Amino acid sequence: MQDTTRRQFIRHALATGAAISLPPTIWPASPRHANDVIELGPRKIKVSRMAVGTGTFGGGASSNQMRKLGAEGVADMWSYACDNGVFFWDTADGYGSHAAVKVALKKVPREKVVIMTKAASRTAEAMKADLDRFRQEMGTDYIDIVLLHSRMSPKWDELDKGPMEVLGEARDRKLVRSVGISCHSLEAMKVAAKSAWLDVCLTRLNQFGVRMDGDTDEVLPGIAEMRAAGKGLIAMKVLGEGQLRKRLDDALRYAATKDAVDCFTIGCESREEFKDDFDRIPKVSQPA
Repeated sequence: MQDTTRRQFIRHALATGAAISLPPTIWPASPRHANDVIELGPRKIKVSRMAVGTGTFGGGASSNQMRKLGAEGVADMWSYACDNGVFFWDTADGYGSHAAVKVALKKVPREKVVIMTKAASRTAEAMKADLDRFRQEMGTDYIDIVLLHSRMSPKWDELDKGPMEVLGEARDRKLVRSVGISCHSLEAMKVAAKSAWLDVCLTRLNQFGVRMDGDTDEVLPGIAEMRAAGKGLIAMKVLGEGQLRKRLDDALRYAATKDAVDCFTIGCESREEFKDDFDRIPKVSQPA
C-alpha cells in the first residue's frame, strides 16, 4: 500500500472506528504515569509528564474549558490535578485562562506548580506590555514558560526579533524561566531546532496525523532534530483536539511512550475527564 493511500486508510478507519492499533516497537521498562517528573529543556524545569491544558477550540480569549467551566471550574480542575501530582498548567492569552490561574493560585502554592502561557505579541513593545499584563492577570511575579503562540513562518526568528529580545531579557531577570514557540508548521520547526534563543517547543503530535502540521512520519524527523539540539519538547493535540477520544487508549499510549517528546498536554474539560486520562496512562503504557 502506498504511503498516501495508507495514511488515508488510517484516517478513514479512525473516523469509522475501525480497530487499528500501532503499539510501540519497544515498550518502556516500567509504567509511565501522568505525574512522573520530567526535566524539560536546557533550563531543566521540572514538570509533570502530563500538563492540563485549557485551549480546546481556543481563540479570541475563549476555549471549551473556559466556556464550560469558567475560571473557578478550571481552577478547581487544576487544583484536583495537583492533588494527584500533576502540576503543569497549560494556558494562553488567547484562551482567556489567565483568570483561572489567579483563582487556582489561591488554592495551590505558587512554588508547587509550573505555569506555561503563550503570547501573540509581534513587537517588542507589545511583548513588554503583555508580560506585565499576564503576570497581573495571573497574580504571579514570574511565569515558568512563555511561548510565542502559533508560529508558522519559516522566518519567525527574523520576524519576532523584538518579542524574542524582550523574552530573553525577562529570562535573564528571572521574570520568565524558559522561552520558546508554539509550533504550527514544519518550516517553523526546522528554524526552532537551530535557534539558540529557544528553550522549549510545543509541537503537534499524535499517532494518526490528526490536526498536525503534517503526517506523523513527516513531523518526527523535525522533532528528533530539535531533541538532538537539546530543546525541550512538549506534545500537543495528542487527542487530535478531541477527534481521537474514540481511540483514547491508542492516543494516550502513543503520547506516554513516544520518547521523541519529553511530555505532553491534554485539554481536559472536567475533573472526571482528567481522572480518566490519569488512570489510563500507566495501564496503556505497558503490554496487556
